[in-house]
Amino acid sequence: MFKFSPNMMARIVLLACLALVSSGCGNTPIQSQQKGSDKGKGGKGSKGGGQQSVPVGVAKVESRDMPVLLNGLGSVDAFNTVVVKTRIDGQLNRIAIKEGQEVSKGQLLAEIDPRPYEVALSQAQATLSKDQAALNDAKLNLTRFQELYKAGVIPQQQFDTQGSLVGQLQGTIQADQAQIDNVKLNLVYTRITAPVSGRIGLRQVDVGNMVHAADPNGLLVITQLQPIAVLFTLPEDNLPTVSKQMHKGKLQAEAYSRDDQTKLATGTLETIDNQIDITTGTGKLKAVFDNRDRSLWPNQFVNIHLLLEVRKNNTVVPTAAIQRGPQGTYVFAVKPDKTAEMRPVTLAFTEGNFSSITQGLTPGETVVVDGQDKLQPGSHVEIRSGGLGQKSAQPSESGQ
Repeated sequence: MFKFSPNMMARIVLLACLALVSSGCGNTPIQSQQKGSDKGKGGKGSKGGGQQSVPVGVAKVESRDMPVLLNGLGSVDAFNTVVVKTRIDGQLNRIAIKEGQEVSKGQLLAEIDPRPYEVALSQAQATLSKDQAALNDAKLNLTRFQELYKAGVIPQQQFDTQGSLVGQLQGTIQADQAQIDNVKLNLVYTRITAPVSGRIGLRQVDVGNMVHAADPNGLLVITQLQPIAVLFTLPEDNLPTVSKQMHKGKLQAEAYSRDDQTKLATGTLETIDNQIDITTGTGKLKAVFDNRDRSLWPNQFVNIHLLLEVRKNNTVVPTAAIQRGPQGTYVFAVKPDKTAEMRPVTLAFTEGNFSSITQGLTPGETVVVDGQDKLQPGSHVEIRSGGLGQKSAQPSESGQ
């Protein structure tokens, strides 16, 4: 049988004590961590039995005037576009304007060599003088023949023939005068003037070239930019309303840039086209703009905002506050005790970033415009400062 010595027994007892101490020290951090987590559950961040506040952005419900707008996509169309062509044949002697220049109606644009037409005028005037001399001689003979006929010296036929000769020469004189007028008109056409006021484009023909009235291309193109028109389309369902409002007065039209962010010009609606495009179900409308600052250019794409009317004293909220669910539209209203209430609302119309409400809200109430995805009825809210918080429902400028 194995026997322990006293030294061995002392070592075994010492090792057993060390093992007990180590196991006791290892349990202490775990128990402390559990106690700390239990304390955190009932810490300072809890409210009402553990429900936390949800940070949200809010806005005030206000009573405002709201514009009723119709939006359409259109393109700018020059009020007048004239391709300037020559009306006679000849050599282009001079161009009196520069490309891109503003011209007035009647201003000289170009000049064609007038010398061939000056020569033709001299020839026509010489022919007229010759025929006038022949007419004068025929009239004198007619006077003599009349006396001879009365005296019975010449027969009736000879007298009538002389009278017919006088009539023929009078017709010849009229033809000569018409020829002179035609040549004078051609001389006027050698000076090409602006038929309308506008802006000159790039020239199509250089000085020294022969130009002809039958040329398919013109010399210059004049585009009238003041005023200028915009053609745009609206759905056919909107046309009766537009027509009704037009009978009350001129409707304001605003042109915005392609991205619909920058206002370019303000004008008035001119007319509605007399038919609807059956392929698109839209009607074409024309608005006219003064274009004083030349912000509109032909063939430019623009967005048109057509103001139909301004409705007074609307209950207005930011569109961001409107939520949609199976039961319809609703908002989260903030009650005085900082809790959220789901409030069904009736939406009248939306314009831009703002919506008009007919039922469900009153001016002065507060609605949530940011953070609704984290809310439930009765949730506690914490109103954020800055951002979307505490803003008013201000409509666009056109509604002021």
